[in-house]
Amino acid sequence: MAGEFGAVLRRLREKAGLTQEELERRSGVSVSTIRGLETGKRGNPRMTTVRRLADALALGGEDREELLGAAVPGFRGGGADAAEAGGPDVGAAPAGGPAVATPAVPPSASAVRAAPAEAAEQLAKAVAARWQREEEQRRIQDPYPLPVRWKPACETLTDHWANIRRLPPGAPSAPLDLSGRLEGIAETYRSVPSGRLVVLGRSGSGKTVLTLRFVLDHLRTRTPAEPVPVIFSIGAWDPTAVTLRDWLTEQLTRDHPGTAAPGPGKVSLASALVDSGRVLPVLDGFDEMADGLRRPALEALNATTLPLVLTSRPAEYAAAVAETDVLTSAAPIELTDLTLDDLDDYLPRTTRKTDRADPAAGAWQPVLKKLREPSPDGSPAPLATVLSTPLMVALARTVYSDTPEHDPAELLDTQLFPGVRELEEHLLDNFLPTIYRRSRPGARGWEPERVQRWLGHLARHLTELKTPDLAWWRLGHGLRGSTRTLVTALVTALVIGLVDGAMSAAFSGSLAGGVLDGTIVGLLAGLMFGLVHWFTYTVTGKDVQPSAVRLRIRGRPDTTTWRAGPRLVIGTLGGAFFGCAYGFMVGLLRALSQRAGPALVLENGLINAIFFGLVFGGAAGLSFCLLGLLETPRDIVSAVSPGSVLRADRRTVLVRLCFWAPVFGTAVGLGAGLVVDLLQGHLGRLATDPMTSLMLGTISGLGGALGYTLTLTAWGQWCLLARIWLPLTGRLPWAAAAFLDDAYQRGVLRQAGAVYQFRHARLQSRLARSRRRG
Repeated sequence: MAGEFGAVLRRLREKAGLTQEELERRSGVSVSTIRGLETGKRGNPRMTTVRRLADALALGGEDREELLGAAVPGFRGGGADAAEAGGPDVGAAPAGGPAVATPAVPPSASAVRAAPAEAAEQLAKAVAARWQREEEQRRIQDPYPLPVRWKPACETLTDHWANIRRLPPGAPSAPLDLSGRLEGIAETYRSVPSGRLVVLGRSGSGKTVLTLRFVLDHLRTRTPAEPVPVIFSIGAWDPTAVTLRDWLTEQLTRDHPGTAAPGPGKVSLASALVDSGRVLPVLDGFDEMADGLRRPALEALNATTLPLVLTSRPAEYAAAVAETDVLTSAAPIELTDLTLDDLDDYLPRTTRKTDRADPAAGAWQPVLKKLREPSPDGSPAPLATVLSTPLMVALARTVYSDTPEHDPAELLDTQLFPGVRELEEHLLDNFLPTIYRRSRPGARGWEPERVQRWLGHLARHLTELKTPDLAWWRLGHGLRGSTRTLVTALVTALVIGLVDGAMSAAFSGSLAGGVLDGTIVGLLAGLMFGLVHWFTYTVTGKDVQPSAVRLRIRGRPDTTTWRAGPRLVIGTLGGAFFGCAYGFMVGLLRALSQRAGPALVLENGLINAIFFGLVFGGAAGLSFCLLGLLETPRDIVSAVSPGSVLRADRRTVLVRLCFWAPVFGTAVGLGAGLVVDLLQGHLGRLATDPMTSLMLGTISGLGGALGYTLTLTAWGQWCLLARIWLPLTGRLPWAAAAFLDDAYQRGVLRQAGAVYQFRHARLQSRLARSRRRG
């Protein structure tokens, strides 16, 4: 295939009368890449590279389809070059810039290409199933979707139409007719040749629902050559710290753990899917990015030709455009307001039929009739302005349509609600009390006042982290890093101290000796594990991520990468470091308790450091090596939700604990005798006995496994912070997982892959401000 593409490219270039250097200047693709493609040394060209070459050659009709067909087997032309719709430009470079080399295709090139292609089809099924469930959960079809319409955005936010339409130089250009409504969003996107669409709309205008509908409709009519639309919450991206492609890969791995499996070229499937253009990013919430990050984000997006869909509020997008430039080649549309006719059609159908004499009558008819009456000054009624967005209509429906005891006529009281702000605040403030006063089958009763406080803490937590993603493994990040580390160290010290004390008392038969040994070991272990947690996560600012693998002995996939070697090295070094520090401190304490001199104290500390360093280093290296042999990635098509990720991580951690504790304990017990024989005479007279080795192995196995679980795993941190510390301080309920799931079932939160998000950004802001005042 590489040779066929190179021959077609060379023939079409010569037909256009261009040299390779001239084609480089026109396309931005480096001459070395062009030469490699034509000679067959570079295979598997990226689709954006192919498209740029086709545009530079001004190809059209059959010539364009021939070039694309040579690059992609089974290509079928149509629309805006369907096969091109997601090709990131890996083989291209900006004019005058260095080219990124494309690796040569190995003999099994077709198999290599098939891996991302098959993964893309599995990803499409998983994405479709996820958002179909989410649409049902949000009751978008009950009784029918609110009408969402749009019009072309203003010209100041629009790039040149020649760029949007991908026209060759000198070709006449004209604007596209981009007006439409919700059911036609997929067709509107496909009518944009550049594959770049910006959706603008004020808060609550329906941007998130539009993206959901776009993903489902696009997947329903998608061809295998088209990329898979995946929604990413761009508000969580820091463009100054991580590149767009790396961030997309991280988010894809988080929400679809199966894509962490190794793909072609020793990279993950997630990276292969992004780099090969098989993912169409739907970037939701550009306006939710922190101030100062929107400009670098827009510049980073303009540095690529990646097809995408971007949503934002108009003011924030316009401000970013004023600082830099419009999104290159992007066609912007702006959502319009709901009309009184829309309200007449929708709101009466959401109420119960209470009047037997007139079944069609409802509580909303008098209100809607009043809104149509002209006001004395000719301005629209405040309620009509408030109900012009789907968000406020949804809140009004929840507070009034779903609760027969509430009469929406009170919304017309200008004494009680003199303006738009008062009406909106009333609907926002009554949303939570309304839904939490209802009983839900199988759910516990939550007091609305406490719910307000707990959700306020979560809203403020997200505001401080500057992200819309409510990840269960990051709930502890609402605390200061020092507090989080201190709590981790103290709880770890308490748990290991209790285990060590109980085991020591059982082995020695002395309660006082067990208490003393448990106190010493607990304090030392808490200090050591606390320092490891501090340097691993607090200092670096990294998160303790959920595990993307599981342990399996049978039925392992052929693509599994064996990680025994790296795990052996990392485990040995980490265990040796911990063992040396632990042994040195134990040796010092033992020598000081015997009132030895300074020289003997130091000597005893060094001997114990060498002994425990060798024992723990060898045992940890062996244990981690065996764990690496059993780890395998999850399936792409497995359902991913915050609850499922939490349960899967808990299961993986518990399996690791049950495996690691006996293996590590046995290795420590047996290794102690071997190290004594190895060092006998070199460090003086050393002695051990089977009972001491058994006690050391048992305590080390249990203590090491518990310390690792509590300080270095996402589920361990969840147990420490979200299940103990935050409830203890009143920030969350004791049943935090059940509370979050109940909030999702009630419609307060929504699921976005492995994380929750507040269903309404306005509600999150309102709760965060209330919590800050409280």
